Amino acid sequence: MKFALTLVVFLLLFVLFIRLIENKSIFFPSKFPAGYWQPEAFGLTVRDCFFKTADGVRLHGWFVKNDSAAATLIWCTGNAGNISDRLDNLARLAKLPISVFIFGYRGYGKSEGTPDEEGVYQDALAAYDYVATLPEVNSDKIVLFGQSLGGAVAVDLATKRKPAGLILEATFTSAGDMAKLAFGGLPLGMIIKTKFDSVKKVAQVHTPVLVIHGDRDGTVPLQLGRQLFAAANVPKEFYEIAGADHNDTYIVGGQAYFDRISRFIDNSIK
Repeated sequence: MKFALTLVVFLLLFVLFIRLIENKSIFFPSKFPAGYWQPEAFGLTVRDCFFKTADGVRLHGWFVKNDSAAATLIWCTGNAGNISDRLDNLARLAKLPISVFIFGYRGYGKSEGTPDEEGVYQDALAAYDYVATLPEVNSDKIVLFGQSLGGAVAVDLATKRKPAGLILEATFTSAGDMAKLAFGGLPLGMIIKTKFDSVKKVAQVHTPVLVIHGDRDGTVPLQLGRQLFAAANVPKEFYEIAGADHNDTYIVGGQAYFDRISRFIDNSIK
């Protein structure tokens, strides 16, 4: 009995510990002024945008307008740093015939608040609704772009709004699957509150999907990207980038990477 009681107490303390560190183990935000906040150094002209979520959190984003834009890309970033860390990638995306809106989740960059799963879902929803009201934006030609954890955010958003297309890059199936990989197969998915259950949600999305993944991704294994792709509805495309890791897909992929994204957007908005 004493052993059983000790085991129960240990398990309860373990669950409590995991819950206490959960969000800090998932979200790694950098608050302003951390980062590089000079987009002009990359040849970018950005519009600072501030908007509020349904629960009253003030968020910040950049709108990069293209006068010849055929569509608008809303970029849901990964879980670390802030939007200023994506300037090189942003500058290259901005060369496509699209406008781009990139925003900081709550607690990131110049955005207020503290991130958690439900919070970042609300942030993406607020960003979409804000962008759809901009006079330069055709609300019928909005494409979502989610990288890494941002892919889970974009999938959730696509179940609540009707984007013209959905691009998922280096994205996982669920938080539970990622936890198993990180902790040697322990079933932490049964303990953590965070779900990010993209593999289930993507089956509810009925819009063209492009899944991009590097075959050397050391953070989110290629197999999880393939599983997510398998769960998606048609029309869908899988773009595997040989030699690419988690954060260098756009560099390793080169011009072919941007051509593939541009072609997908063109086909999605027809």
